[in-house]
Amino acid sequence: MRELIVEAKDENLDEVLDFVNKQLEELDCPMKTQISVDVAVEEIFVNISHYAYSPGKGSATIRTEIIEDPLGVSLTFLDHGIPYDPLAKEDPDITLSADDRQIGGLGIFMVKKSMDDVTYEYKDGHNILTIKKNIQ
Repeated sequence: MRELIVEAKDENLDEVLDFVNKQLEELDCPMKTQISVDVAVEEIFVNISHYAYSPGKGSATIRTEIIEDPLGVSLTFLDHGIPYDPLAKEDPDITLSADDRQIGGLGIFMVKKSMDDVTYEYKDGHNILTIKKNIQ
């Protein structure tokens, strides 16, 4: 397992993506899968930076772990901000036009659809969101 701790602010997104991508490259991850993971990482990290500590500041921890069978990666995002389960919100109705749809929820919906597993728990004062993606 590897770990990166950064201040939860948009300016650190590139550092987070570089950290994740370095490990994906070590796995010879196909570019299509890497892009899918990058979109999910960006969505989750930006949500933490915008909402977890608002209006204050705090850190985000990103842990990566290689999964052996099937080959894949597990990414865990931890923050000690406001308790929030993004998976509890109902998925948006994507059959509606953009004008008729409620604002919000589309990013985490895309994460849930593009990853092989997404879980959330609140434990010991931390939001813990884990995403898993098989490397194909």
